[in-house]
Amino acid sequence: MSYRVNAKIRKFVYNALFYFKNRLFMYKYDGLLIHESHDDDGILEVVDCAGIRTLHFGSAALQSSMALARPEQLQLAYTRAMTSYLLFKPDLLDEALLLGLGGGSLAKHLLHHFPDCRLQVVEYRKSVVKIARSYFGLPLDPRLKVIVGEGAQAVRQRAETQPESFGVVFVDAFDHEGMAQPLRNQAFFDACRQLLKPDGMMVINLWGGLQAPDFIECANWLGTAFGWRVLFLPVKDRSNIIGLAFNSEMPLFDFKTLKQQAAELEHLYQIDYPVFLQDIKRHNTSTFKHIFKS
Repeated sequence: MSYRVNAKIRKFVYNALFYFKNRLFMYKYDGLLIHESHDDDGILEVVDCAGIRTLHFGSAALQSSMALARPEQLQLAYTRAMTSYLLFKPDLLDEALLLGLGGGSLAKHLLHHFPDCRLQVVEYRKSVVKIARSYFGLPLDPRLKVIVGEGAQAVRQRAETQPESFGVVFVDAFDHEGMAQPLRNQAFFDACRQLLKPDGMMVINLWGGLQAPDFIECANWLGTAFGWRVLFLPVKDRSNIIGLAFNSEMPLFDFKTLKQQAAELEHLYQIDYPVFLQDIKRHNTSTFKHIFKS
């Protein structure tokens, strides 16, 4: 066999090994890794699997998830639970603030369903914003303003200069280790309350389970800031707990009326609002009287 033929065989084998090696590393978290990048805060990965696209920060933990066929649909259970605020404010015709963008699932949901909503988003990592635009379909929409910056600092500055600006403040700010550290203090929760209109609400994604020290600490800050006009919704089969806090001029609610409203919302959004309402009643016996009519 000539040297030229041997060289062709060696090249073929080398290319085959290189191809299969790359294909092997392209699969991660039981899916196809379609993007990987790094910034000062670590790894960012986008994975496709069975029609679902997910965002990861260097671990199997999901930071965001999107059905490719229905990008406006909320895929993760905790993001659906964050919309439980609709039980109390069914029409979001107002300014809203979102801390933590991820893949933009909640932002897209709000823009899709509420044409009059004007949404500001604060995201710490510029790379996350780029990925949300490029891989998760976050729209360029005149109703949406995305600010790259530190969320707690943005809230404090805005609370000092423009208090009572928002009807709803959403907080979903996590890194690969847990809730972002600058948010973990009483001053942050107080500033969020100051940012809300008198009849506004704060909606926050908490983590760890009802008995976890981190959750108890954050729940105390939330309760202190809002005079314990708060409710907690544990997400079924997950460690997420959604906190709902009501500013001073939110009215008391009639539970029977909310049951009817929950059924209407379920029909409208295909989300289990009647289950949310029952879980809220079951898990909030100590604060129920501060929110609902007797």
